[in-house]
Amino acid sequence: MKILVALLIIIGGLGLGLILIYNSFVKLRAMVREGWSDIEVQLKRRANLIPNLVSSVKGYMAHEKDRLNEVTELRARSMATTAVADKAAVEHELSRSIVGILAVAENYPDLKANQNFLQLQTQLAEIEEQIQMARRYYNGTVRNLNVKIDSFPSNIVAGAFNFQKADFFEIETAADRTVPQVNF
Repeated sequence: MKILVALLIIIGGLGLGLILIYNSFVKLRAMVREGWSDIEVQLKRRANLIPNLVSSVKGYMAHEKDRLNEVTELRARSMATTAVADKAAVEHELSRSIVGILAVAENYPDLKANQNFLQLQTQLAEIEEQIQMARRYYNGTVRNLNVKIDSFPSNIVAGAFNFQKADFFEIETAADRTVPQVNF
């Protein structure tokens, strides 16, 4: 009788542990989805701002037409891309193109003084900051999920219930990871 009670307690403890591990995976997966949703919201805000930015600089930057077309094309590609790694690559290119437009805008004093352009520039800076915050949250939740999937004994539960690792939203270009050289 004592053996049966002890066996039931052990089985109950293992069952409870299994339930707790499974529920922690469900929570982490939901947090990863929430994090990705936050990134997509901010990317959508930026994508909605780009046509206004392009139209406000178009009149001033007539001979920079290729840059403006590139931003427009990258925006369209970004809107059509859904996979995390692909989206990160396109968004990285889009960010670089926008920075290029803003850098070239420095050569146009009338554009720099344009109130609409200044407002768009401020909104864009705020959105970029929000994207970075959402990206950090998303990558943190991805890290937590991936560590849990690799850790024992939760890796057994992950395999049994087909929990998959998530992709990080990261910089794709190795040159962007290098530390800049500062010469004094």
